[in-house]
Amino acid sequence: MSQFVYRAPDLPANLDGFRVELSAQDSRADIVLDRPPFNLISVRQQEQIRAVFEALDAAPSVRIIVVRGANEHFSRGSDAEDAVDMSPLDVSRSGWNLSSPRRCSKPVIAANRGYCFGAAFELSLACDFRIATETTLYALPAKKGGQIADLASAACLRRLIGAGRTKDIVMRSRLIRGVQAYDWGMATEFVVDNELESVTDALVRELLAVSPLSQRAAKKLLNDIEDMPQPPEIETDLYSYRNLGDSSARYEADQGCCKTQ
Repeated sequence: MSQFVYRAPDLPANLDGFRVELSAQDSRADIVLDRPPFNLISVRQQEQIRAVFEALDAAPSVRIIVVRGANEHFSRGSDAEDAVDMSPLDVSRSGWNLSSPRRCSKPVIAANRGYCFGAAFELSLACDFRIATETTLYALPAKKGGQIADLASAACLRRLIGAGRTKDIVMRSRLIRGVQAYDWGMATEFVVDNELESVTDALVRELLAVSPLSQRAAKKLLNDIEDMPQPPEIETDLYSYRNLGDSSARYEADQGCCKTQ
């Protein structure tokens, strides 16, 4: 019988504003945002986060990835000085980097405490699970700086909470508290602040109990379903009503393994 040999992922050197903690025993990697006091995310850091996700995705020893902040805040978002001179290409690149959790084949958990603004919110939205607390505040405040939210993040929000609530967040730069994010379906868990770590650990253990191959296949399938175009609005009412029952049944079947609240 071959013996399992733990091999650490080949991570980028000189990480900027964050660190990676690896647990061979738990098959877990934590990406920890750590630039006190608000864990601002630089452009260079976004590039490195993408590279780290790619490395962790390729590492057989890692099964679950957690993204969290090192202190009382997840992150207040991008460094304003970095964002001033960003070209449209830079903005597009930023969106690609921050969406790396979604492209990762492994489950990714965002443990959100305190501020989760702008780029940090976009990073969290790309994760598979978001755990919020009573201190959590979500916002996409880029509009106030003459910018708009990343298209992929806005599209993700729309799928999660609908067009009206997405406009409320994006167009008004509105702050959403953790409990409201949970009520709206934007956060998958809502816990008291001092239980964030224990609930995150419990979710990691739950995910580790599932076959990794089926888990990754399920993530890919669900992501692919999200990306499918909706039926054209010019379709007749007859077509819509005929397919309503079938599509609802398929949705319920796809979601049958998921926990409902």
